[in-house]
Amino acid sequence: MSTCGYGGWTGHAWCLLLIDMSRKPQTTLRRGWTTGACATAATKAALLQLWGDEAPGKVHIVLPRGERPEFEVAFRDSGEGWAEAGIVKDAGDDPDVTHGALIKSRVSMSDAGVKFRAGEGVGTVTMSGLPVPPGEPAINPVPRQMMVGTVNEVAARFGRPPNVIIRISVPGGEEIARNTWNSRLGIRGGLSILGTTGIVRPFSCAAWIASIHRGIDVARAEGLRHVAGCTGATSEKSVQNLHGLPDEAMLDMGDFAGGMLKYLARHPVPRITVGGGIGKMAKLAQGAMDLHSGRSRVDMGQLAHATGNSEIADLNSVMRAYEVEGGALADWIAENSLANVRAMLPESVFVDTVVVDRQGTVLSMAGMKE
Repeated sequence: MSTCGYGGWTGHAWCLLLIDMSRKPQTTLRRGWTTGACATAATKAALLQLWGDEAPGKVHIVLPRGERPEFEVAFRDSGEGWAEAGIVKDAGDDPDVTHGALIKSRVSMSDAGVKFRAGEGVGTVTMSGLPVPPGEPAINPVPRQMMVGTVNEVAARFGRPPNVIIRISVPGGEEIARNTWNSRLGIRGGLSILGTTGIVRPFSCAAWIASIHRGIDVARAEGLRHVAGCTGATSEKSVQNLHGLPDEAMLDMGDFAGGMLKYLARHPVPRITVGGGIGKMAKLAQGAMDLHSGRSRVDMGQLAHATGNSEIADLNSVMRAYEVEGGALADWIAENSLANVRAMLPESVFVDTVVVDRQGTVLSMAGMKE
């Protein structure tokens, strides 16, 4: 498992998943379905069994943009006054750790309206700043709307009042959630039920950036005055230890420096540290805001000019250039990264930068002594 510059989920998600790069295909990418879409399909199948005295093998649901995908029902159970159905999540070719998970919905009658409950493997929100308040099951607003719509549809079909308790569960979800950043967002006990469109679009950059935004929202709601965004796990650990920051303060910036900084410009915190490996930070120092290897490259000639060492222009990596030039190069990268980050943010935000090597050793810092 490794982190990647593409999200393992879709929409305005609340968690950032570790993804399995062994699933990354070499051909045309196949889209899949969100946990929210699967929960909605499971809810429909369970309602049909509860009210219609049938156990459907397949169900159709309506997605927010009008599509009507079909889902095969993989699990059924029922008892006095309740019915339960399950859908196996198909994430398509997106390397999502919830791919293959069984999303179950148990429905029973309520006294009024639709009520949601967190079953096994579904988390509970414990911190402010998310679209659902503390104490509620971690079921995103759009999946809730989809399930309410499904309840209304099936209730009208059978002449029933649309008063239902929906308990969503994901067997093994608490274990899967350990491979997410849910804990940083204050989601305890399991996974989030996610999705704004119902569709998983493979390797969605927008989804990753949306997760960064949610992390900023939570940090602000919790009153944190110092957050940090880093390019990867090694630099994150170094920066977190350097500043003694809690997990909730660590934003999984990854390659998306621009996506993080643009949102911080509109929703500032008093202090931001940006850290990363020397190669990624060299791109930031040169003005790139998307640090992915396929979307930006280091200009070795500029590094040669900056250090006055023409030998660097012919080297094949920034780390190799550092081995030749030493601390002066790392300092240039830290200082210029600092300048480019500052240019994106209000003057009131205190900024510092940290440059590390592959082992997480700090090579240079800028902005720390002001």
